[in-house]
Amino acid sequence: MNQVGLVGRLTKDPVLRQLSRNRVQSHFSLAINRNYKNSRGEVETDFILCTVWGKLADHIVKFCGKGSLIGINGRIQSRSFMNEHSTKIYMTEVVVEDVRFYRLKQPDNDGSTLPPSSSVEQEIIKDFVLPKKELQLPVV
Repeated sequence: MNQVGLVGRLTKDPVLRQLSRNRVQSHFSLAINRNYKNSRGEVETDFILCTVWGKLADHIVKFCGKGSLIGINGRIQSRSFMNEHSTKIYMTEVVVEDVRFYRLKQPDNDGSTLPPSSSVEQEIIKDFVLPKKELQLPVV
């Protein structure tokens, strides 16, 4: 079984890409805090690359901006491609099949948030912070 569920914050505003045959797609990365602190007392963060297609991509791009807290369900996919230097690049990403919006920050906005809709969602986000470091992803 190939199934994954994650809750994290978007590291930047997602962008919708128009593809052939009226298909739309978006890439984004989620910052996900680990459940423990390292030897320096800091919470470490993982950055997970995600891909989403169709109406789900439309909704994420429309409603989510950098810092939005979302939950995703999907599957892990590995792929490879040749870069401009003829080097084979391998990638692992999550293909998003379902999304839950917990706390949204509008794209290109003043940082205002929409409140979580339940006490369960409030518990999930209580201790969640966006890391101070930005992830620099290679352009694909």
